[in-house]
Amino acid sequence: MRHDASEVSESVDRGRYPGTVTPWERATWRASALGWAERELTAHGLRATGLRTVRVRPWSVLVRMSVEHHADVWFKANPPASAFEAGLGEALARWVPGHVGRPLAVDAGRGWSLFPDGGPLFRDVLHRAPADPRAWEAPLRQYAELQRALLPYTGELAALGVPDARTAALPGIFDRLVGTNAALEPGGRTALRALRPRIADWCAELAGSGIADSLDHSDLHDGQVFAPEPGRFTFFDWGDAAVAHPFGSLLVPARAARERYGPEVLPRLRDAYLEPWTGGGRTPAGLRRAVRLAGRLGAIGRACSWGRLFPGAADTMGAVCEAESARWLRELLAAPLL
Repeated sequence: MRHDASEVSESVDRGRYPGTVTPWERATWRASALGWAERELTAHGLRATGLRTVRVRPWSVLVRMSVEHHADVWFKANPPASAFEAGLGEALARWVPGHVGRPLAVDAGRGWSLFPDGGPLFRDVLHRAPADPRAWEAPLRQYAELQRALLPYTGELAALGVPDARTAALPGIFDRLVGTNAALEPGGRTALRALRPRIADWCAELAGSGIADSLDHSDLHDGQVFAPEPGRFTFFDWGDAAVAHPFGSLLVPARAARERYGPEVLPRLRDAYLEPWTGGGRTPAGLRRAVRLAGRLGAIGRACSWGRLFPGAADTMGAVCEAESARWLRELLAAPLL
C-alpha cells in the first residue's frame, strides 16, 4: 500500500554535509526506492506506517521505516562504487549466517538493501557499562571467526564486485594513490615514494605469512557491530569492505581502543583477535608479526575507501575525500600501531 504525502512523517539528517547532492534529492528516485521497499515489505506480510527517519551522507542513503506491529526496518542505498554491499550482504547471510543479519530483500543491480533491525549497537552497550577494555575481546574474536569462515569464498567475493586490495595488489594501489592524490604536499609525496620499496617488502612478507586474503571490513568501529544478546555480536555496514589481508581489519578498532583505554590494552586485544587463527603450524610470534605488517598496510585500504561517493556528492566532497585519503596515506610513515 502506498502512502499519500499527508500520511508521511519524515525527518532528514544530513549531518555535516548539508549541501551534498545524493539521489535522495530527486523525487522520482525517492518514489522508486521507497516504493520498492514497501513492496518488499508487503511480500513479507509487513506494512510500513509512513513514519520515516532519513540519514543522508555522501556515501549512503539510509531510511529507518516504521512497520505496523513489528520492529523498524532499514532501507539502504549505496553509490556505484559500493553498490556491491547489497549483494555481499545477501551472500554473507548464506555463508556466515551466525555472524551477520539476513536482509529482507536486496536489489544488487541498484545497490539497494532492506534489512531488519539488528538489536542494540555495541557502541551503546559500551557507553552503558563501566569502561572495560576486555569488552572488545569477544567481538574481535567472533569477527576473526567470520573472516576465517570466508577464506574459501575469496573468488566469489571478487565476483560480487568487492574491491580488490589483495596483498599482492597493494604496491600498485599505493602507487596510484600517491601519484594522483592532490592533497599530498610535495614533501609528503616524496617521503611516501621513498617508502615504496619497504611497502613492497612488507607485502611480500605478509603474503608468505600463511594467512590468505579474505574479507576486510575496513571500518570496524563500535557503531558497525550489533550486540543482539549477551556475548554474541553481528557485523554490518560493508560499504568500505575489500578483498584484502584479513588482519588489516584490526587497524580501526585498535585505534579506537587506544583512544578510549590507552595503548596498554592493545596486546590483549590483538591476541584475542588472533586466537581463531592459531594452529596449522603458525607461531604466536609469526601471527603477531603479520598483524604488525597488515595493520600498517591497512592504511592503504582506508585511503581507497574515501572515493566511494555518490556521483553528485563528488562535486562538493572531492577535496574533503582527497584530504582524508592523504591523511591515511601519511599513516604509513608513522610508527606501527600494533
